[in-house]
Amino acid sequence: MSQTDFVNYDQKTPGDRTVMHVLYALHTVAWASLGTLAVIALIVNYIKRADETDALYASHHSYMISTFWWTILWLVVTSPLYLLFIMPGVIAHGIVGLWYLYRCIRGWLRFTNGNVPS
Repeated sequence: MSQTDFVNYDQKTPGDRTVMHVLYALHTVAWASLGTLAVIALIVNYIKRADETDALYASHHSYMISTFWWTILWLVVTSPLYLLFIMPGVIAHGIVGLWYLYRCIRGWLRFTNGNVPS
């Protein structure tokens, strides 16, 4: 079993933690901007994850990225429900929106407690 050289890893600064909180906040309030803030946060997630050495931070970036893409998938899959009547589509997109909000808040709370998202 190989040993990890922890001397080469940078310590996390309060600024790194603040960036994560801002990203979770952008994802959480994305509904208010019709998803624009989520796209901005997604781009930052991809950039920050590529340079991340801390497993906790990398896992949270991956969590936010997968939450975004799963949400997009479910919004596309449920879009044909609008062809039936308006209400089934509204209900389906409302459920997807609540699921997205749940995932954002759950991940944010787990990050605040120092836990890996699950």
